[in-house]
Amino acid sequence: MPTFSAEVGTLLELYKSPQVTYGPYDPILSDKNQFPSVYQMATKDSSLTHGIICLLLHFGWTWVALYVSDDMQGEQFLQDVKEKMIEKDICVAFTEKLPATKGVFLSHDYSLVKSIRVSSANVYIIYGDVGSVWNLGMEKEFYLIFGKVWIMRNLHSSEWEDILTYIVHMPYFFHGSLLFSNQERQISGFKQFLETVNPSQYPDDFYFSKLWLHFFACSLAGSLCGKLGDCPPNSSLKFLPSELGMMRISDTSYFIYHVVHVVAHVLSKMLLHKIEMVSPGEADQPILPWQLHPFLKNSQLTNSIGYNMTLDEEIYTIQYDMHNLVRFPDHSWLFVKVGDFIYRNSQDQGLVIREEMINWSINAKQCIQCQAQEYPNSEKTHCLPKPVTFLAFEDALGTSTACMALCFFFITVIIFGVFVKHRDTPIVKANNQALTFVLLISLLPCFLCSLLFIGHPNTTTCVLQVTFGIVFTVVVSTVLAKTITVILAFNAVKPGRTMRCLLLSGASNSVIPICSLIQIIISGIWLRTSPPFVDIDSHSEPRNFIIVCNKGSVTAFYCVLGYLGFLALGSFTVAFLTRNLPDTFNEAKFITFSMLVFCSVWVTFVPVYHSTKGKFMVAMEAFSILASSAGLLGCIFVPKCYIILIRPDENSWKALKNRMGSK
Repeated sequence: MPTFSAEVGTLLELYKSPQVTYGPYDPILSDKNQFPSVYQMATKDSSLTHGIICLLLHFGWTWVALYVSDDMQGEQFLQDVKEKMIEKDICVAFTEKLPATKGVFLSHDYSLVKSIRVSSANVYIIYGDVGSVWNLGMEKEFYLIFGKVWIMRNLHSSEWEDILTYIVHMPYFFHGSLLFSNQERQISGFKQFLETVNPSQYPDDFYFSKLWLHFFACSLAGSLCGKLGDCPPNSSLKFLPSELGMMRISDTSYFIYHVVHVVAHVLSKMLLHKIEMVSPGEADQPILPWQLHPFLKNSQLTNSIGYNMTLDEEIYTIQYDMHNLVRFPDHSWLFVKVGDFIYRNSQDQGLVIREEMINWSINAKQCIQCQAQEYPNSEKTHCLPKPVTFLAFEDALGTSTACMALCFFFITVIIFGVFVKHRDTPIVKANNQALTFVLLISLLPCFLCSLLFIGHPNTTTCVLQVTFGIVFTVVVSTVLAKTITVILAFNAVKPGRTMRCLLLSGASNSVIPICSLIQIIISGIWLRTSPPFVDIDSHSEPRNFIIVCNKGSVTAFYCVLGYLGFLALGSFTVAFLTRNLPDTFNEAKFITFSMLVFCSVWVTFVPVYHSTKGKFMVAMEAFSILASSAGLLGCIFVPKCYIILIRPDENSWKALKNRMGSK
């Protein structure tokens, strides 16, 4: 209707002929610069938007999808409804534009239905004409979409009849929809007119003769349709089936009535004006179309006719009937009134819903929540068993982690072999040869610890994961002992026997058992009170069961990490303070870098550990163990291996004496 009015309005403007529209309000037609001769009966109305928002809030629906017509009306509705949804914390799942239609001619854009099937939204708002409803319903797989609630403006009963008759193979098409219907109109005397009208009363009206011929298969005397049987004298439209809706006044009919009423009123005012203002001779001249404009512009009826409003009302009141569309197995259908919505303004509105009368869409009442070991399929019609997963060696993530662990393990073995072979060289002896070998040997189980996190978890592997804290404590305490050895070696050359005695007695080596014993006690308390156990994570991935090792006591777990971090920070601090001591082959600088890498890895581990779930959390633990161990191995031993293997000339007693002599 708005498109037709715009086209005709442009043509009539050439002759300055006015056009009064009876269709819904259209913002384009209100542009007087473009359509100065078009007058809209309907005013801009946002009451439907308020009614939809009230309905959503009533049922607590906060995740909805929108289908709107691809025109100015649809765009205006979309802006209004989104603005109000934001105010009420209602979220839009997605928005689709319905192709423009003319009557019931379809665009066959079946992609509109695909978004419905993949969306998690169960409430859909449709704002469009009858063609929009056809576009959504003609998808051949539409009947597989269950459990959706449709909210829309009500179409005329004849339009619904056409749609529902055509899609008889879809018995639950739009079943359970909630429809906003303008309250049924009443025109004084119209029902009595239809009950008593007879074609013989209007012999020049071909429509009445055709109507009688169609419904009663007869014609009356003098009918324009010719002679075809005799109609009973008491034949009347009131005897037609009620579903034909002959006695009901549609929105279109109601507005047409008022348009005619307005034009008649304007003509009456013009005639009265001519009689009062012009001479008797001029009063007989015909009224030209362009002369109607001043009277139409000043007519109080132009913008005063609204839904459910009489001429003497001062309050603009709109009332909608809430209908529930019910389809029965025998393909019959029924509109059931389930409530009302009354709107005066944004502060004066009310919604009444009788929920017990609503027939919801199919499966809605039969929906059951899948059990913990199951998940719903994409159509949400069946529950499927959840497969059991874990960080397996066969997974790409598990395979790469295991390969890294084994590679670093064999690299450590090779370095250990190099140091054993060159154990009598100055660079190996310079910083406590025994501690160097202890550090290399303790790094071997560090790399192997990461393998405990890969594969199917069991009680044994979960408990053994506690050992990573003890092994790392041995490594870090060994590094601390090596740093203390550097300090003692530097101070041993100064006068006094205390430092020399401590160095010769190997007092620094006692750091390892003391620090390790404290960690063993913490780990023992952990295993005694709440040890790790095999657990099933059913929340991280909705479609999978993930078998993981539960830490048991989270407090104990962080106590182990905290103590380990305390030792690492202490080693870093001592090494940093002694990095510039003038000692031959001083490895304090390398220890500083290794502890910096170690601390960085485990400081990063804590937030990442809390932000990941399932297999990725397990992989993160294994990676942190490998990264920190590799940092120690690379920073401390790679520079020494470079001198041993690439620059052997610097790893000799002669070179050492020359270096000391040059200082």
